[in-house]
Amino acid sequence: MTGIQPAAAPRPGFARPSRGWLGLPVQRWRRLTQAGFFVLFVCAPLFDIFRIDLNLGHLILFGFDWTLGLDAFAAGRASVAEASLNLVLRGFLPLAAVAGTIIYAGWKWGRLYCGWLCPHFSVVETLNQMLRRAIGKQSLWDRKTQPARNPDGSETRRDALWWLAVLPLTAGFAALWAVVLLTYLLPPAEVYGNLLDGAPTRNQAIFLAVASLAFFVEFLFARHLFCRYACAVGLFQSLAWMGNDRAMVVGFSRERARDCAGCQSACDQVCPMRLAPRNVKRMMFACVQCGQCLDACDHTQAAHPDGALLNWVHDLRAESEAAFDARAARTPRAGCGMREA
Repeated sequence: MTGIQPAAAPRPGFARPSRGWLGLPVQRWRRLTQAGFFVLFVCAPLFDIFRIDLNLGHLILFGFDWTLGLDAFAAGRASVAEASLNLVLRGFLPLAAVAGTIIYAGWKWGRLYCGWLCPHFSVVETLNQMLRRAIGKQSLWDRKTQPARNPDGSETRRDALWWLAVLPLTAGFAALWAVVLLTYLLPPAEVYGNLLDGAPTRNQAIFLAVASLAFFVEFLFARHLFCRYACAVGLFQSLAWMGNDRAMVVGFSRERARDCAGCQSACDQVCPMRLAPRNVKRMMFACVQCGQCLDACDHTQAAHPDGALLNWVHDLRAESEAAFDARAARTPRAGCGMREA
């Protein structure tokens, strides 16, 4: 690409304003929803909003006991038909409603739950940024270090001293997750009371030790790998999303691909899932719709009159991104309004 000069990163304060709603940037909204859901994740057992009490043998939902109503059948006070109806109304339908809502949202908008709510993913992103300060990479498995200069013109310098923050923070998150998960299974007052007294039961101590170690290893070595390959909630959202060619997706203006020269692949660098956002949809299977690649493109293309090359697209335009490969995606489809590169 001769004749194309590398695009200089915008200076802080001169970058194009990030897209957003009601005066707040998209990423600010996302951080708020993540923080709110993380607080809910931690506090839900405390206030009996939702938990499974192993001592009682049933769910507790919004302070009420939620059973399948089979005790009456076991005691001979209910017929088979009544027991079957209870299973459908109290078991199958609620599960179908929750799963259906998540799957429908995934079919229409992609993995929004993962990128905007999931408490695990908020930990992933936090540790990604901390690790980048320590080693210049968001993951231990990245082959290359990231540029110190961020798309918005600020800089993130590498300093090994940040390991002194990375390791304790990872251990803290691991311990917190272990404790919180235990409160979903046992009465929170019992769990926290035993911890404050320094006298958890043998089974509680074993659970906390094993879970903390497992989460520490996962958070440190395989955060985004778990999200990409092992999370069932993410997998089913992705499968639903891939089944809808018109679902919302990050679209790349391939006819302007030459304008990408010199930006040091900023969109690739910021992706917390370590994906290449300019790729076609099938190569973006694990995309969590966080929008960080769009913000990076906004900043690096701030001086270009045509604006960013990455945008959220849907319906007919999204069909091009659902093509099997990039060459097919360059070919305009009827009514999608794309120019051939």
